[in-house]
Amino acid sequence: MRQDSPRSSRRARSIGCVCSPSRCPTVRAEPALTGAGPVIAPADRADVPGVIALIGRVYAEYGFVFDPPVEVPDLLAFERHYEPPRGAFFVVRQAGSIVGSVGVERLDGTTAELHRLYLDAPLRGRGTGRGLVEEVLAWCRMSAVARLVLWSDTRFEQAHRLYRRIDFRQTGERTLPNDPNQTREYCFERPV
Repeated sequence: MRQDSPRSSRRARSIGCVCSPSRCPTVRAEPALTGAGPVIAPADRADVPGVIALIGRVYAEYGFVFDPPVEVPDLLAFERHYEPPRGAFFVVRQAGSIVGSVGVERLDGTTAELHRLYLDAPLRGRGTGRGLVEEVLAWCRMSAVARLVLWSDTRFEQAHRLYRRIDFRQTGERTLPNDPNQTREYCFERPV
C-alpha cells in the first residue's frame, strides 16, 4: 500500500493471511491495495525513517528515552543486518504510513533472531503481530533456520502473551548496562 514509491513487483499480504503468496487470492501487488486496511509487505532501506518514527511513538507511549543511534543501530546499518541472505525486514502499511514492523537476522547456520516487533497501539491484539511473526517464521523455514530467538523488554507484557501463544518459551533474562531506560529483557525462543 505504499504510495510514495512504486513497487509493482513487490508482493504484499493482507493481515491474517499466512498462505503462500503465489496461491493466495487475497494477496495483490501493492498498488492494488491502496486504500485497503493494514498490509504486511517486505521492507527496504527506504522504509527505515518510517520504522524509526514508529519505534519512537512506541517508546513515547512507554515514557522511554529514544536515541536512534543507541536504540536501533541495526536499522541505521539496514543492509548489514536485514538484506538477504543474512536477514529480512517486514512492515505493516496503512493509509501510507508504517504502523508495524519486524526484522529477522541470521545469527549462525541454524539460528536467527527476531528484532523490532513494534505496532502502533490500535493494531495490537488484532492479529497483526502474529501475522508479522508468521512472516519471520516463513522466512526462517525458507532459509533453513531451525531455531528463532528474541529479546523483549520486560514491560512489553502484551507481546509476551503473543510469544507464548505461538510456542515461544522464556529461556532467560538480562539487564542492559548503562541504559537510560533501565531495560531488563526476557529471552524467548522456539523451534522453527
